[in-house]
Amino acid sequence: MSEHQPHRFERGTDGPKVIMAGVDGSESSLRATAYAAGLARWQNALLALVYVQPVMAAGASLGAPVSGTTEEIAEGLVEEIRTSAERVKDLWQVRWEFRTFKGDAYAGLVRAAEELKADAVVVGVSESAGHRFVGSVAVRLVKAGRWPVTVVP
Repeated sequence: MSEHQPHRFERGTDGPKVIMAGVDGSESSLRATAYAAGLARWQNALLALVYVQPVMAAGASLGAPVSGTTEEIAEGLVEEIRTSAERVKDLWQVRWEFRTFKGDAYAGLVRAAEELKADAVVVGVSESAGHRFVGSVAVRLVKAGRWPVTVVP
């Protein structure tokens, strides 16, 4: 008689089951989404699209005008993704889901990857010049060393 051991999650053993892409509406994040969709299709994996809603700036919390809320951005992204998915559904046939998290982009993507049990993470290259000094989200994800990370230009 052999002992029955409970199945433990193990990343990357049978090919990716979940490919996660960070999307924020920037051109590079949309290219990353398209790249991740191709990977998900090729691997028959779930494409998990994640938008991290930034924490409201201090000025906005004190009543300064804000041009569009992060919820509106998330809704716009979902609509854009649905429209794109509908256009290519017969060609791509990719299973996908969209999730939002609040907070810092890096921490939100890490939390999302852990909750989704992502096998791979795809992000767009940072379009902010300030990241040369602080470090981009992509670089921080690579340095974390928890998942294979693809950075799409």
